[in-house]
Amino acid sequence: MPTAAFMTLGCKVNQFETETMEGLFKQGGYEIVPFESPADVYVVNTCAVTNVGERKSRQAIRRAARENPEAIIAVCGCYSQVRPEDVKALAGVHVVLGTKERSRIVEYVERAARERGRLLDGVGDVMHTESFEDIPLYDMPRRTRAFLKIEDGCQNFCSYCIIPYARGPVKSRPLAAIRREAEKLVGAGFLEIVLTGIHLGKFGSDLGENINLTDACREVLQVPGLKRLRLGSLESIELSPELFELIRSDERFCPHLHLPLQAGSDKVLREMNRHYDTAEFARLIEQVERELPGVAVSTDIIVGFPGETEEDFAEGLQFAEKMNFSRMHVFPYSRRDGTPAAAREDQVPEPVKKERVHRMQALAERKSGEFCRSFLGKTMRVLFETNDHGLTDGLTDNYIRVYTRDEVTCGEIYQVELQEVFQDGVLGRVNP
Repeated sequence: MPTAAFMTLGCKVNQFETETMEGLFKQGGYEIVPFESPADVYVVNTCAVTNVGERKSRQAIRRAARENPEAIIAVCGCYSQVRPEDVKALAGVHVVLGTKERSRIVEYVERAARERGRLLDGVGDVMHTESFEDIPLYDMPRRTRAFLKIEDGCQNFCSYCIIPYARGPVKSRPLAAIRREAEKLVGAGFLEIVLTGIHLGKFGSDLGENINLTDACREVLQVPGLKRLRLGSLESIELSPELFELIRSDERFCPHLHLPLQAGSDKVLREMNRHYDTAEFARLIEQVERELPGVAVSTDIIVGFPGETEEDFAEGLQFAEKMNFSRMHVFPYSRRDGTPAAAREDQVPEPVKKERVHRMQALAERKSGEFCRSFLGKTMRVLFETNDHGLTDGLTDNYIRVYTRDEVTCGEIYQVELQEVFQDGVLGRVNP
């Protein structure tokens, strides 16, 4: 039996897409092996969000070539979509795909094996792709929570972001296909499904008939046996009253929203081409907390955007301080060739970015600790995921990481009393 190994860089959407490709290879008679093992085929699913993502993508390709110089190496994802010539120049690459044509990856790989010495280029024009590439799950993920991609593409064109050029316009998965895949996942024993997409809040905008994200959530919640439903990242301005009502009315809907702020300065938000200001964002957070008591709101913040002054940064730090964020993911601005921000001459020096990241990250750690402490003494549902050296950890409905020394089974939900702040979450005791 031929073997195939996968490396995934980047976001939860990429993770899901790798899982669908693993299923395609298994359908084709391949055994999936760890990326660190010798394999006949290596698939690198790349990331282009930051320079670090691109560098790690190149490193993974070189690593595969060293592991087995005779192997077929196939590269797909955002980096190969926006920088195909860079990928084709790397030694050992046989197949280059972008963010489409992944449903034919086994066909490309086997053709490359027959036509040794010829590089197959399947990168297409995603900017005019209008339909969702619906690849069914032929194999179940090896995790306790299941990601289900329901949307692809983004049309926001934030001035710092390459993803609209890598993914093209919004493309939504049909509701019937979402229900089909959710039934597979629950039937395989998954208790929690996380809906993901590149611009998740725009789900349905291309389908007509006023279909939206709430409709997709209802479709999944109708699947018998589902215990928890969670949403991936959403744009704050896309939350609807219908979605609030559904989260509030169905206890299986996790009270956790990831709403990227990106900057706490109105000037920086305008130059980022974000479609809100800090006052609007603050009003929305107030509404979220009013509508969903106990909700966790996590966020992303970019530090060191071109032209960001010390005053802009201080304003952003002060705004983030006022928000009750449960988690803050802090990123230094990464220059992406081909985006408007990359062409600006007022780039922030790397040492300045590093120092500002450190200050914002210190706030993030304090805010996370405060959020965790606010739930100490309470009993919450925890879906346990991994065990390491006698500690098992998992997540509450509102995304607090809980550790326990009690004996539990990964993949099951337990009632746990949260006792003390511990590592990046809390230590808990399982109720008998």
